[in-house]
Amino acid sequence: MMTVNVNSGVVSTIIPVFNRPEMLRRAVESVLSQTYKSIEIIIVDDGSTDNTLSVANALRHEHSAIRVLSIENSGPGAAREAGRLNATGEFVQYLDSDDILLPEKFTKQVGKLNQNPKCDVCYCQTSLQRLDGSVVTPWKRTGEKIDQIIPAMLASRWWDTSTPLYTRRVVELAGPWHTWINEEDWEYDCRIGFNSTGLAYVPDILSVQMEHQEARLSHDGARDQQKLKSRVNARMAIIGQSLNAPPATESSEFVTQLKYSFLLSRQAGAAGLADESRDLFNLVQPHLKSRNISVLGMTLYKLGAQLIGWQAMGKLSEQIDKLRK
Repeated sequence: MMTVNVNSGVVSTIIPVFNRPEMLRRAVESVLSQTYKSIEIIIVDDGSTDNTLSVANALRHEHSAIRVLSIENSGPGAAREAGRLNATGEFVQYLDSDDILLPEKFTKQVGKLNQNPKCDVCYCQTSLQRLDGSVVTPWKRTGEKIDQIIPAMLASRWWDTSTPLYTRRVVELAGPWHTWINEEDWEYDCRIGFNSTGLAYVPDILSVQMEHQEARLSHDGARDQQKLKSRVNARMAIIGQSLNAPPATESSEFVTQLKYSFLLSRQAGAAGLADESRDLFNLVQPHLKSRNISVLGMTLYKLGAQLIGWQAMGKLSEQIDKLRK
């Protein structure tokens, strides 16, 4: 529960950061450059081992709107949660330290939310700036008018962390960020969606995802065991939330989520995560079976896993997939 006093009209921007001093400066400047001036910025240093914390503190001394928190290295979810618990604004913006906001973002999104009091989330168009200087606009599905976060978010995370602006109400209803290190943002977005009463849209480019040489934390999520564990936890949570909201389970997007999760179960098995592979498989199988989807394939897969083990079956499945390509 967020227990701090609420400052009406204020936008709280939460920026988690780990070892990115120069990117942090750029991200913070993009918030300070907003035409909407009722802001606070909460920088959460996630146990950086370079001079990032020093840069954050220098920025704090330069600008009264900035606060700095420092936590032990725990991943982006834990850092965002630390910021969330300390946010005082009526609106909440999450911003990854490697991305930027364009100057009119808060003015346009706060305005849209005030015009549509039944909506508690407002998204915008986001662009992707590639290393070679080219720009992809709009990025993902942010160029589409989507009326509700769910069920669309079940099939894929169709926006960037910087895309939406949330009301405090929906952030409180959704609850805390998980400390997973991969797909924690997708699970959070789905949870926001299940608690949201309406989605507003500003069809303008108001945020930019910046591509850079440094690999993002979400990379290698098909091999790294810790990331795979986080992904399995996130998918099981997303499916569980959907099962508690029956209309969502009737959507094609939910079926897509089930299919992707079956693939993830196989990847987890191949990586040696037998328990996670089995648990996710057992959650997914009955819901695909009831829709008469992949019934034979999943039956044979489970029999194989019981005979030779979940890891061996996962690896065998990968080899079969390669032969099919």
